[in-house]
Formats: sequence, C-alpha cells, structure tokens
Amino acid sequence: SRRLRHAPYASLQGPGAWSFKDVEDILFLGVMGVVLGGRIGYCLFYKPAYYAAHPLEVFYVWQGGMSFHGGMLGVIASMVWFAVSRKKPFWQVADFVAPCVPTGLASGRVGNFINGELWGRVSDPALPWGMVFRGAGDVPRHPSQVYQFLMEGILLFILLWLYARTGPKRGQVAAAFLFGYGVFRFVAEFFREPDAHLMYLSLGMTMGQWLCVPMVLAGAGLWWWAGRRTAPI
Repeated sequence: SRRLRHAPYASLQGPGAWSFKDVEDILFLGVMGVVLGGRIGYCLFYKPAYYAAHPLEVFYVWQGGMSFHGGMLGVIASMVWFAVSRKKPFWQVADFVAPCVPTGLASGRVGNFINGELWGRVSDPALPWGMVFRGAGDVPRHPSQVYQFLMEGILLFILLWLYARTGPKRGQVAAAFLFGYGVFRFVAEFFREPDAHLMYLSLGMTMGQWLCVPMVLAGAGLWWWAGRRTAPI
C-alpha cells in the first residue's frame, strides 16, 4: 500500500511510515474531536449555568459558541483512541499531528475575520489598521482575528515545522505546540474583546488567558520530561 512520509520530519516516526488511510482517519477523528470538544468546552468553560438550565441548547450549534481549548481536549481524546486502535505510540501520533494544527487555526481565524466576529478591543483612533466591525459600534478596533491568524497560525506553523527538523525527542514537538499556542493566545487576548458575559476575571485576565496558563505549564513540563527520558514514550 502507499505510504506517506510526513516531511520534513518523517524520520521521527520510526520505521513505520503513515499510510494515507492513517492520515484520512486521524483527520476525520480530529474534526469530530474539534466539533464535539469545542462545543462541549464552550458550554462548560464559558456558560455552564446557562446550559445547565437549558441543556437542549447544547445541541444548537447553529447559534454559535465554540472553544478552542475544548476542541483541543477533543482532539487529544481522538488521538488517544487512534493510537490505541492502530497500536501506535500516543506521542508519535501527537508529534505527527501538532505541526498541522496551526493550519486549521489559521483557516478558522480567516473565517472569523470574514464573518466580522470575535473582534478586538477598541484601538487608538490613530492606529492605521484599526477597523470598524458591524455590530461592534462605530469605533475602530484591533483586528485581533488577523493577529491570531499571524501568531497562532502562520508563525506557530513555521516554528513547529522548523523545530521538528532539528530531531527533537518524541513528545517534544507536541509539547512545543502546547507552549507556543498558549503563549501566542495569551498575548492575543490583550487585543481581543473579552466575552461580554465574562469580561475580566481575577488578576484582570480573561477566560482565554486563564485557560492558556495550564497549556503553557503543561507544554514546558512535557518538553522537559520528554527530553530527559532515554526510552521512547
């Protein structure tokens, strides 16, 4: 059967290259994980009381409401199922998938920008690229969707792709994604308008920033742990 080399770091995958069927299946499972995890995560992280009182509206996905952090947990669950069913090491699967995730994030931010949603905070009127978004008043705002497209999408993809070529240990590419996304999203939240029903939480941080804290810590810890191990994980 045809085999797929996930260049430029196929050597990290060991002797068994991935088949096209493997890639098709992990993509399908990943999409399902994003949709289900993203929706459930939004309901739990952002409006738990509301959805507890209106449980059927959890299924009203056409009304909007998705959480990246919930989607990430859904993808992790999908990768666990895939790794077990295909008898592949979980961290091999995670390292294979991690550099691909920013491309999906970039596409999502382009969609947010085109739809005029998830706009940024009010900007200085003198800011050359400040934009007025329909439904957000007549004041110029930061195009935070573009910031996130550049940081979480393009830049993170380039950094992960280049890092994967240096020969890191198994698990370190996935760890770099967790750390990198957490940092970039944390920074982007300073320019993104907080959710109206939450606004700012303790220490003046948004919910998005608080959810990034465990990501950054987990990424740093995993990278250190994977680097110290001599046996593959």
